[in-house]
Amino acid sequence: MSEGESRLGVIVAERLTDRSCAEFASVLAAKESVPGGGGAAALVGALGVALGSMVGNFTTGKKRYADVEGDIQRMLADGERIRLRLLDLTEEDAAAFYPLSVAYGIPRDDPSRARVLEEATKGACAAPVEMMRQICSAIELLEEMGEKGSKMLLSDVGCGALLCRAALEAASLNVFVNTKTLADRAFAEATEAECDEMLATYIPRAEACAAAVMSHIRG
Repeated sequence: MSEGESRLGVIVAERLTDRSCAEFASVLAAKESVPGGGGAAALVGALGVALGSMVGNFTTGKKRYADVEGDIQRMLADGERIRLRLLDLTEEDAAAFYPLSVAYGIPRDDPSRARVLEEATKGACAAPVEMMRQICSAIELLEEMGEKGSKMLLSDVGCGALLCRAALEAASLNVFVNTKTLADRAFAEATEAECDEMLATYIPRAEACAAAVMSHIRG
C-alpha cells in the first residue's frame, strides 16, 4: 500500500462529518484525495436543508401558524432525514473513491485493469447521483417552507435554496466526470439522462425560490 493510499484509508475510516468545520475545510484544502468536490457538495446540500429546518423550528408552536403546524412537523421530519442522508453521503463518496484510486494504480498491462476500473467508476457514480436526488427533495421542502414558514426567517429559505442549487450542480459534475470514461455507454447515458432531468427541473425551481425571497425582501 502506498503512502497516499494509507492516508486515504485513515481519512475514510474516520467520519469526515464528525470533524469541526475548521478541520473539514483544512482536509478539503490539503493534498488529499478525499474529501473532494462530491463530499463538499453533499455537505453544502445538508447546510441548505438545515436552513429550512431552522425556519420550521422557529415556526412550530406559533399561534400565527397553527393552521400549518401539521405541515411544519412533516417538513421538519423530512428535513432531518434529508440532512442526515446527505451527511452519510459525504462519507459514502469518500469511501467509493478508495477502490477507484486502487484501480487506477493497476498496471496498464494487467488484463484485469479495465474490468476493475469500470466497476470502480460505476461505484463512484452512486453517491453523487443519490446526493442529487436528496438535494431535489430538499429544494421541494424549501419551496414549501417558503410558503408556510415564518416570514421573519424568509431570507434563510432563500439562502438554503441557493446552497442547494449550487450543491445540485456540483454533485452533477462528480457524476459526469466518471460517466464520460465508462465503456458501458448504456449505463453512462441512463445515468446522465437522470442527472440532466434533475438539473433541468430543480435548478430553475431553486432559483425561483430564491428570487421570490429576494423580491419579498427588497420589494
